[in-house]
Amino acid sequence: MTIDETYIRRCITIAKNGLGSTAPNPMVGSIVVYNNQIIGEGFTSSYGGNHAEVNAINSVSNKNLLKEATLYVTLEPCSHHGKTPPCSDLIITYQIPNVVIGCIDDNPEVNGKGIAKLRASGCNVKVGVLESECKSHHKRFFTFHNKKRPYIILKWAETQDGFIAPITKEKAEPIWITNAYSRQLVHKWRAEEQAILVGTNTVRDDNPSLNVRDWTGVHPVRVVIDRKKTLTQGHKVFDSKNETITISENEVNFNKPLAKEICTFLYLKEINSIIIEGGAQTLQTFIDENLWDEARIFKGTSTFKKGIKAPQFSGKMISEELIIDDTLNVYDNN
Repeated sequence: MTIDETYIRRCITIAKNGLGSTAPNPMVGSIVVYNNQIIGEGFTSSYGGNHAEVNAINSVSNKNLLKEATLYVTLEPCSHHGKTPPCSDLIITYQIPNVVIGCIDDNPEVNGKGIAKLRASGCNVKVGVLESECKSHHKRFFTFHNKKRPYIILKWAETQDGFIAPITKEKAEPIWITNAYSRQLVHKWRAEEQAILVGTNTVRDDNPSLNVRDWTGVHPVRVVIDRKKTLTQGHKVFDSKNETITISENEVNFNKPLAKEICTFLYLKEINSIIIEGGAQTLQTFIDENLWDEARIFKGTSTFKKGIKAPQFSGKMISEELIIDDTLNVYDNN
């Protein structure tokens, strides 16, 4: 591994500190190196705050060293005014002579313009260090801008005999298939993504809260499919703890491919990542339209013998792990 790759890998590591709080901005990581030593680090602040490069530069105590330093960053510095000024301008202001970039930002507002601006100022710019790893790290951001939809994670738990729920229940509450540790992991995932989606039947049958209770983090935006607006405000998803978006016939055309309609709607809402937690019909809709990126599937130890079958799909399994007595398999669709 080259020294540039080592430093970019460090950028990726610290960038993950922004997971769940930067959207719709990408979670970028940046470091400043002088004389083979890291003298500054930063990652993207919560949405509306400083970008990673700004935080990295601000963390350098002796700004005079910047004129002989190298700035490393996972994603091309921006060149346009948004909620904050362009990062490329700040780099130029401090006359940082060298910039190493993991991957180009193909958002039309940037897409090489930041690099061109830096080079025009006399800055030596190197692009494409650990490019595939940086693109993978920024998968939510790239999916949103290139595919015009959120990055989609499917999640469900199924029994040993392949059911995700019983046919009938006495109470409108979840029947747990997984253990407490798996359920805590799901809350961690919720804190990492911008939104969470369920269908009408899940709200009616389980009355879920769809928030982060067993983890520390930002509650996701709750998205509820309710075609005829039959759900009442008494359901937990309509409490005031976090935002809820209802998708009815007023928002999308249910006579067209529904998953695509929902993706377009969420794109316009600037939702760049979403977990789809159910139920079976909702999950299968996205699978059938091939609109998903990851599937995270738990298999518990119990059996139902009869019930609602788990969704049917195909994908490349990229990991398998045991969580006490539960099995978690993660699949990729890219």
